[in-house]
Amino acid sequence: MKREYPESPLVGVGAVIVDTTPNEQGQPRVLLIQRGTPPLLGEWSLPGGVLECGENLREAAVREAREETGLLVETVEMLGVYERIIPGDDGRVRYHFVLIDFLCRPLSGEMSGDIKAASDAADVRWFTRDELPALNLAYDANDVVHKGLARVVK
Repeated sequence: MKREYPESPLVGVGAVIVDTTPNEQGQPRVLLIQRGTPPLLGEWSLPGGVLECGENLREAAVREAREETGLLVETVEMLGVYERIIPGDDGRVRYHFVLIDFLCRPLSGEMSGDIKAASDAADVRWFTRDELPALNLAYDANDVVHKGLARVVK
């Protein structure tokens, strides 16, 4: 399966992992990764990746969250379906993903700031809603993160 200059779109999943334990300011936090590989190298985004053959979508979200953050999560609900098409310098489609994002609840793992980035993540951190604007998340990631936070904030 060729990710760069694919012959057809690839299906990917994202995990919107929300810790509902309020921080000092009384806000829930969302876990984001800093991408260690293209596309979006160096940018903050959701833990996630490509669906493997024979794997269902929820299983893929749980696997990707574990691989990239070390957390075991459970999926709560699907938050949205997004499409990311990134052209190459030559105008051809360099990346094309259909992304299905799930709200996830952490079940186990390190919940402190010492979470370890793994797999293709360069860094991993918890962020509050107030910290998100400075990250300049891609539109779709920003949209789904806010949807996830809205679902857990009463």
